[in-house]
Amino acid sequence: MRRKRQLDLTKGPILRTLAELALPIMASSFLATAYNITDMAWIGMLGSKAVAGVGVGGMYVWLSQGLVSLARMGGQVHVAQCCGRNDREQAADYAAAAMQMTIGFGILFAVVCLIFTDPLIHFFQLNDEQTFAYARDYLRITCGLIIFSYLNITLTGLFTAQGDSATPFKANLLGLVANMIFDPILILGIGPAPRMGVTGAAIATVTAQFLVMTVMLISIVRSGENQNILKEIRIFEKLPRSYYRSICSIGGPTALQGTLYCMISMVLTRMVSSFGAGAVATQRVGGQIESISWNTADGFASALNAFVGQNYGAKKTDRIQKGYHLSLKVMIFWGALVMAVFVLFPRPMAELFFYEEEVIETAVGYLTVIGIGEGFMCVEIMTIGALSGLGKTKICSIISILLTGARIPLAFVLTHTGLGILGVWWALTISSIVKGIVFYFTFKKVSREL
Repeated sequence: MRRKRQLDLTKGPILRTLAELALPIMASSFLATAYNITDMAWIGMLGSKAVAGVGVGGMYVWLSQGLVSLARMGGQVHVAQCCGRNDREQAADYAAAAMQMTIGFGILFAVVCLIFTDPLIHFFQLNDEQTFAYARDYLRITCGLIIFSYLNITLTGLFTAQGDSATPFKANLLGLVANMIFDPILILGIGPAPRMGVTGAAIATVTAQFLVMTVMLISIVRSGENQNILKEIRIFEKLPRSYYRSICSIGGPTALQGTLYCMISMVLTRMVSSFGAGAVATQRVGGQIESISWNTADGFASALNAFVGQNYGAKKTDRIQKGYHLSLKVMIFWGALVMAVFVLFPRPMAELFFYEEEVIETAVGYLTVIGIGEGFMCVEIMTIGALSGLGKTKICSIISILLTGARIPLAFVLTHTGLGILGVWWALTISSIVKGIVFYFTFKKVSREL
C-alpha cells in the first residue's frame, strides 16, 4: 500500500507547508458549502415554508456543533502539540479521549432532541403548521442520528492535527457526490423512490454523513505502521482523568462560544420569524450562501490551528508569527472577493433558491448588507484558529461571546429605526467588522508575549 504523506509542520517553507495542509481543508470546506447549497436548491423547489422548516430544524444541528467542538478542539490542539514534541503515545491517548467524549456527546444530544422535539421547535413561535411539521421531521432525523456528523468532525480534527488533510477531503468528496445523487431522488421522488420532501433531504444528509465516516474509519484501519496515530488508540480503555480535564480546558471555551453563538442566532431567528416564513427562509439560505466565505475561512483556520499547535509544541515562535501573517493576506483577499460578488450580484444568487418575488427581494437585501463584512469575518475565524492553536481558547470565547451577544440589542434597536428586517442584517455585519478588528489586535498582543 502506498504510504500516506503526513506533513511535519515545524519544518520547510512556511507558505508551501501551510498551502499543502490548507488546500485540501479549504477544498473540503468548498464541498461542505456545495453540500449545503445543493440541499437548499432542491428544498427551495418545495417552497419557502419547506426552506424555513429546514432552517429551524437545522438550527439545532448547528447548536449541536458547539458541544462536539469541545472534544474536537481539545483533541486537535493536544494531538498537534504532542506531534510537535514527537510524543506519539500521549497523542494517541488524547485522541482516544476525544473520541470517547464525541461518542458520549452524540448519544446524549440525540436523546434530548428526540424526547423534546416539539418544545424545541415551539421556541421559534412558528405560526404556520406546515412549517412546524417540516421542522419537526428534519430535526428528528438529522439530530437523532447526529453521531455520524460528530464523529466526522472530531476525526477531521485529529487527522488534521497530524498533518493529514487529504483523507478528510476525499471522504467529504464522496459524501458530496452521494448527497447530490440522493437529494433529487428522495426529495422529489425520482424513479421508484417515493416523493419524501423534507424528510428525504434529511435522510440524504445523514446517509452522506455515514459514508464520510466510513471512509475515514477504513483509512485508519488500512494505514501502515506508525502512519496514523488513530490506529493506535484504545477507544474502550479508561484513561486518566487528566486527559479529559485537559481536553475540556482547551475545548470548553470553544464549545461554550459555539453554543452561545448558536443560541444568539436562535434568538435573532425568533426576531426574524416575526417578518414571516420568507424572512426565516432568507436567513437560512443566505447563511448557506455565506458559508462560501466562512466555511473556507474555517478550513484555513483549521490548518493554521494545526500549524500553530505543532510549532508551539516545538517552540518555534517565529514560524507561528510568519504563518499567521501569510494566512492573513490570503483571507483578506478571499473575503474581499466574496464581498464583491455578494454586493454586485445578489439577485442572480437569490433567484437560484427562491421563486417568490417578495422573498427574492428580502434575500437581495440580506446578501448586500452581509457582504460588506465578509473580509472581517474571515480574519476573525482565521485568528481564532491561530489563538486556539496556542491554547488561548478562553480569550477567544470572551471576545466572541461579548461581541456576538451585542447583536441582539443592536438588532432590536435597528429594526425599530425604520430599517425593518434590514436592521437584523446590519447588526450581523457591524458585529463582524468589530470582531475582525479586535481579534487581529488580540493576536498581535498575544504573539508579542510568546
